[in-house]
Parts: sequence; C-alpha cells; structure tokens
Amino acid sequence: MSNGDKKRIFNLSLLQRILTYVRPYKSWFYISILLAIIIALIAPIRPYLIQLTIDKAIGKDVIIPQWLHYILFSKDLHIVTQVVIWVTVFQIVFIFFETLLRFVFAFITAKLGQYVVKDLRIATFKKILQLKLRQFDKTPIGTLTTRTVNDIESINEIFSNGLIPIISDLLIIIITLVTMFWIDWQLTLIALIPFPFLIVATYYFKESVNASFISVRNAIANLNAFVQEHLTGITIVQAFAAEEREFRKFDTINKEHRSANIKAIFAYSVFFPIVELVLAIGIGLTVWWIAAQQLNPGLLIAFILYLNQIFRPLRIIADKFNVLQMGMIAAERVFKVLDNSDVEIINNTSISTDTIKGNIAFKQVWFAYNESQYVLKDISFQVNEGETIALVGHTGSGKTSIISILNKLYDFQQGDILIDDKSIHTYSNEHLRKNIAVVLQDVFLFSGTIMDNITLYNTAITEQQVINAAKMIGVHDFIMQLPKGYYFSIGERGTSLSMGQRQLISFIRALLYNPSILILDEATSSIDTESELLIQKATEQLIAGRTSIVIAHRLSTIRKANKIIVLDKGEIKEIGTHDELLNSNGYYTKLYNMQFNHHQ
Repeated sequence: MSNGDKKRIFNLSLLQRILTYVRPYKSWFYISILLAIIIALIAPIRPYLIQLTIDKAIGKDVIIPQWLHYILFSKDLHIVTQVVIWVTVFQIVFIFFETLLRFVFAFITAKLGQYVVKDLRIATFKKILQLKLRQFDKTPIGTLTTRTVNDIESINEIFSNGLIPIISDLLIIIITLVTMFWIDWQLTLIALIPFPFLIVATYYFKESVNASFISVRNAIANLNAFVQEHLTGITIVQAFAAEEREFRKFDTINKEHRSANIKAIFAYSVFFPIVELVLAIGIGLTVWWIAAQQLNPGLLIAFILYLNQIFRPLRIIADKFNVLQMGMIAAERVFKVLDNSDVEIINNTSISTDTIKGNIAFKQVWFAYNESQYVLKDISFQVNEGETIALVGHTGSGKTSIISILNKLYDFQQGDILIDDKSIHTYSNEHLRKNIAVVLQDVFLFSGTIMDNITLYNTAITEQQVINAAKMIGVHDFIMQLPKGYYFSIGERGTSLSMGQRQLISFIRALLYNPSILILDEATSSIDTESELLIQKATEQLIAGRTSIVIAHRLSTIRKANKIIVLDKGEIKEIGTHDELLNSNGYYTKLYNMQFNHHQ
C-alpha cells in the first residue's frame, strides 16, 4: 500500500462522511456506544469477585464492598459459607447478564451496519443509473459492480467488526489496567514487562496482514473477472477448443490467490503464538512476584484473569484495525462514484412537456465521444412528422451515433437538434425518451418472463394491453406456443429465445409505449425466413403514422423510405429517395451494387 493510501485511511473527514449515513439511525449508534462503555466498566467485576471469594474462603479478613451488600441485602456476609455461596450465585447471574449485553451489542452494531449498507447501496445504484453513458464507456461494468456490492459490504464491517468494537476493546483494556494499578501498582508493572514486545508484534502483524488482504482482494477481483468473462464467452472457448489453454490461465490466477492467502495465514500463525507467549511470560512474572512477596491465591487468580482480559482483545484488535482500514479504503472508492458529477439532469421545472409530434431537424451537429476525434461532422437534415428516413453506410459511418445523441444518451459538442422546432435541451430526458422508442439490433432481455420484459415491470400496463399489442404485431401465436405463454421464463439475457424472437418482443415493447418517434435498428440478415417475415410485418405496423428513423442493413428493405441518408466517416454524402440515389450513381449506388452482387 502506498503512503498516500495509509494517510487516507485515517482521514477524519472521510470517517465523518461515513457517519453521516448513521444519522437516521443515531439512536442505535448511541446505544451501541453506551453498551461498549457498560461492557468495559463491568469487565473487572468478575475477577474481583473471584479474588474476594477465594480470600474469604482461606480466612483472610476481607472488606465486603457496600454495593455487594446492596445486591445481597438479605444475606449475612460475615459468614464465610454465605459469602462463597451467594457471591458465586451472583457471579452466575452476572455472567448471563454480561453475555446478554455482549449479544445485544454485537446485534445492534451489525444491524446498524446493515442499515448503513442498505442506504449506501441504494444511493450508489441510483447514482450509477444517473451516470451518462460515456462513464460506462470509460469504466468497466465489473468495477461498478464491485463498488455496489463488495466495497459497500466492506463498509458494513466498519460498524460490525471495526470502529465500535475497537472502541469497546480499547475501553476494556484501559479500565482493566486502571483496576490492576488500583489493586497493586507494583504487581501490575511486573506483569506488564513483556507488554511492549506485544505492541511491536501487533504493529508488524497489522501491516503484514493488511498487505496480504490487499493482495487477496486483488486476486479475488482477477478471479471474478476471469470467471465471469469466460462463462459469458463459453461458446467461443468451446468452439475454438480453447478449454485447456484457458484452464491454464485460470490455474495461474488461482495460484496467485492461494499465495496471497498463505501470506495472511503465515502472519496469523506467527502472531497468535507470540500473544500466547507474552501472556505466559506475564503470568509467570505475576506468579513469581506474588510468591516472592507473600503468597496470595486470590490476588494471583484475579491478576491472571485481568491479564487474559487485556490480551484477549489484543489478539484480535490488530485484525479489527485491518477491517477498519479496508472499510475506509472501500468507502473512498464508493464515494468516488457518488461524487461523480457527470450525470443526467432529471429534474428541471423549466423544460418543455408539450406533446411531441415528431418533426426532427439536425442543424450542423458535430459530435465526438472524446474531444480529440469527431465521429459526426456538420450533420444537417430534416424529418417531417410521420415520415420514415433510413440511415445507411459502412460500419463506423456514424449511424448509431446519430440515434444516440437524438435520444440524449450523449451530448453533442456543436450545432443543435430540434424536435417540433424546440431544442432537445428544452425537453427532460424522461419526457423525451417516453416519446422515442428504440428497437436495437442486439436486443437485451432481462432474466424473467416474457411479460416482465415487455412491460419492464410497469404495473400500469395490463396483460390485455400486452396481448392486444402482440396481436397487432402478429406475434401472439408464437408466444402462445411457448410453455406458459406470456409467463415463459426466458433465462439470463433471453438465451432460450432465438435472435428473431427476442427482436419481436422488443417490437411489442415499443408499440405498447406508443411513441411519437421510432428508432429502428433493422437487422434481419442473420435470422430465419419465418422470423424475418414476422419482423417485416411488425416493422410496417410500428412505423405506420410515426416519424421513424431506420438504420438499414439490407438496402432492399428501405425502398419505401421517404428519404435515405448516406453516411461515410461521419459525414452526409447523399440524401434522397431510393430511386433518386440509384439514378445519381454515387455512394448509394456503390453500396447497393456491392450488396446486390454479394447476395448474388
């Protein structure tokens, strides 16, 4: 870990920001702190009572504290047997009480952590949903998944196994030491002679385990990424008989994970015996001192118990510091997502909410995904309400970029886009996208039923509306042939359906939302003839009476378009109807002849 990381771990402002998420649950936080104090305050009581009982039993003149008289008010504590019996009974009850307190303390701190995790995870996922698409172009999906799941879970550990438990352990150590000095300060100093060696060992253990934990987390991230990627692309792996080669890569990554864990195990294997050794030396010195001065069994047993109360938290406090440390690092990563200002503006009371008719005008639009390279250059064209235009051109010519900026998925740098003579900047994203339906070539379906994927869990859409839309598109019969019909579970990414079937479902979804503008990535080149006919029929139903922009892959399917725009390297080369462009013998003619000859 770099020095910068170490400094950030103890950044008080970062800790304060984490604690802001505790405010709605501050009563639980205060209760947990109060319980930590109470547990620490009562920690020395049992060793003291054991010392008192032993001293009383061997006939020493022991002063019974007044508070014990109040608890055992009806008992004669001048009689030895009464003291031994009733103090022992009280200790049994006290053990149950202390155990209950520890249980409540552990439960509340864990519960507090889970509430904070819930709120943080909601805030993080909400922020991710608001990020502009260019953020997803720069940030791997796996990274955002890690921030939302793993890193936030590490923040939970700050509360359940980090900050508050550390406070509790430190208070127990301090109060126990104070009690020991109060009882016999000379004996305490003798017993703590090996204590500095433990402090040094704890420091080095913390540093070693922390470095190992970071290696383990990185190894886990590599493992997760590798497994996810190769399970997603298992078809390619098997198709090219690459199983053995990819397995060897996995084996290498897995060995790195094993080595990182072994380093952490080694640190634990060294540290815990050192703790036991230091404790044994401390007990040995205690026995030697008491034996040399005057044998006092009660004091001996009490100090052995006190030493255990000090060393028991020290066994795990270094581990808890590492948990706190990793939680702070995870929090910093999560807050980087929450602080990302590159988000879509959703709420704006000044924006237009007028009904969109569908007149579209691009006015000298320039657009680049990054400022150094424009992918659209001086794009200008007009689409009237109800017209259908087609965008054609080679891969990378700018077709998809046009529909992306029209839908405000990306911001263009120069020019303007007008819808019904108003800049798209005057429309809210929600209002604009409710009036623009997009049917993409690569249809993404979520795990769930066909009904879920059509309605997108919109409860305002009834089953009958879905059926009517499916019948209008002409795919109702195909859906009813599936097991359970509209409630057929399609599996992850819709893999149980063919490409054509997935596209037909997206057609129903678009029709249900009754858009004013339709953007259609027309792709029928890789599907069967029956699906192609259904898609062509569905396309005719969808574009009827709507302003439609079709990305054309088969030029033969766009002859009826009112206007065809030919793109090349981000520039408009030609605009016209199918016949006009063929007669001009330009770019479109070359594209058409290439495709026609290819299919011949």
